[in-house]
Amino acid sequence: MFVKICGLTTEAAVAVAVASGADAVGFVLTESPRQLAPARVRELAELVPPEVLTVGVVRGVSATEARDLAVESGVGALQLHGDYPASAFDAVRDLPVRLVRAVPIDAVRRPGDGPEPRADLLLVDSPVAGSGESWDWSSTDAELLGGRRWLLAGGLRPGNVGTAVRVLRPWGVDVSSGVERERGVKDHVLIEEFVRAARAAATG
Repeated sequence: MFVKICGLTTEAAVAVAVASGADAVGFVLTESPRQLAPARVRELAELVPPEVLTVGVVRGVSATEARDLAVESGVGALQLHGDYPASAFDAVRDLPVRLVRAVPIDAVRRPGDGPEPRADLLLVDSPVAGSGESWDWSSTDAELLGGRRWLLAGGLRPGNVGTAVRVLRPWGVDVSSGVERERGVKDHVLIEEFVRAARAAATG
């Protein structure tokens, strides 16, 4: 079970995420209560061991700006969050980073519906992407996501990630607001509990 803790803003939160066993840590580079300047992201990313993926998250900016932010911040992956066309991914594909496509569940195409933008990972968010809201996981068609390397996001927290993992069997999970004590401020205990609960459900 691949676990990503997103929206980190402090050295302490990064350290807790890494110590808890997170496989990836995310930093928001565009408008958000969790937004950080690229230089600050670079400082935090340098604290992360090489086996943990650092992800720069962008939303609502052009592919050119996304490219510049990824380079300036020195992250190992770039997450394009929202309705980015295939051309946006093509514009950043030559960068030495992994690409993450993050879209709401209703934007995921079914097999046979035509090609999707190529990315290394697919992140499936709630219908209101980035809202921290969940949806009825039991109603999701398993065929829609079968065979994909995908991360589940949207409304996850320590108390429900186990259920979500058992119902949907994602390749990984992603959390941000679900491990915060207030908007934009991570709770270190909740980070530890989330990683533990996700891994327990995946192996149970």
